[in-house]
Amino acid sequence: MTGLAAASAPRVAARISAWCEPRRWMLAAAPLVGWHADGVRGGVWGLLAAVLTGVVPPLCITIGVRRRRWGGGLTERRDRLAAAPWILAPLVAGAVALPVLGAPRELTALVVAMTAVLLALAAITTVWKVSAHSAVAAGASAVLVLTYGSWLLPLTAVVGATAWSRLRLGRHTPAQVVVGVTVGAAVAGTVFTLLR
Repeated sequence: MTGLAAASAPRVAARISAWCEPRRWMLAAAPLVGWHADGVRGGVWGLLAAVLTGVVPPLCITIGVRRRRWGGGLTERRDRLAAAPWILAPLVAGAVALPVLGAPRELTALVVAMTAVLLALAAITTVWKVSAHSAVAAGASAVLVLTYGSWLLPLTAVVGATAWSRLRLGRHTPAQVVVGVTVGAAVAGTVFTLLR
């Protein structure tokens, strides 16, 4: 690797990590799944689900950082565990409210699937740090491939880039990234398939 390439790698990794953070996956996946389920009406439901899964949790994290309930970036396990209930609450609310309000079944399945992924990550985090970026990327990708078909399999390259970025930035070990991808894809794919 040349000096220029070596110098630019951290910048590229930081950009990929920022663009592939969990909230962005949910902001994209929820409207797409909703649209697939019921056209424009489903897309509108998808926007509501996107707010519950991709807007409210990061807002809760920001408020917690400002109030010093946990550290910024949630890099420590104790901070992740302290923030977990605040991150999970809007997803659980969505998982309960969406079917009651008449949202498409596929969309509810997505929200329940991603809630299950976060619950699995929280359980693992009680003993070990795991990559949430990688897990959510793999989980959302699995759901999108199950929804739209194999032509979306190239999303696995984006999941790979996300995992690489977390490694390159020194946020996770290879094992933490591999477990994140595996848990995200397996849990989200299984739950979504069972509920859709």
